[in-house]
Amino acid sequence: MRKDLLPKLLRELLKNSKQSDRDLAKILNVSQPVITRARHKLEKNGMIQDYTIVPNFREMGFEILAVTFVKMRPDVRMPEVFKEAKKYTEKFPNAIFAATGEGMGGMTGMIISFHHDYSDYHRKWNQMRLDWKAFLIDIQNFIVSLREGEVKRFSLTYLKDVPL
Repeated sequence: MRKDLLPKLLRELLKNSKQSDRDLAKILNVSQPVITRARHKLEKNGMIQDYTIVPNFREMGFEILAVTFVKMRPDVRMPEVFKEAKKYTEKFPNAIFAATGEGMGGMTGMIISFHHDYSDYHRKWNQMRLDWKAFLIDIQNFIVSLREGEVKRFSLTYLKDVPL
């Protein structure tokens, strides 16, 4: 397999993950079985985790995108508490990403979530405050109205132009 094939294939899939292996083979000037093996290799090594769409979030009924930063007590990183935090986030399918990190005055984690309206947003974060009050030191939110102010639409397609 050509050394440059995997990054090229990944870029093509970022452009359009619906392309068939046959179409990808034509674009990349290799055989269809080579593409199929390369795709499986990308999946197996974790470079491709999901095949999904990026919908129009407004059309789905979401009005708010929230980026939430949390400052948690250090003991939240204990394995049993961290495991419970991961399990807790699974109860909120509107939270599309959650991770630990650092920055912004000692914040130690962040969550990106979509909400149908302000009441939905407010209710979920108040519940989180209650459920995690033993570990939560501070919480800061950045709220985006999906009805206005979009400068660049959300899409992973842009990554096709970033060097791998």
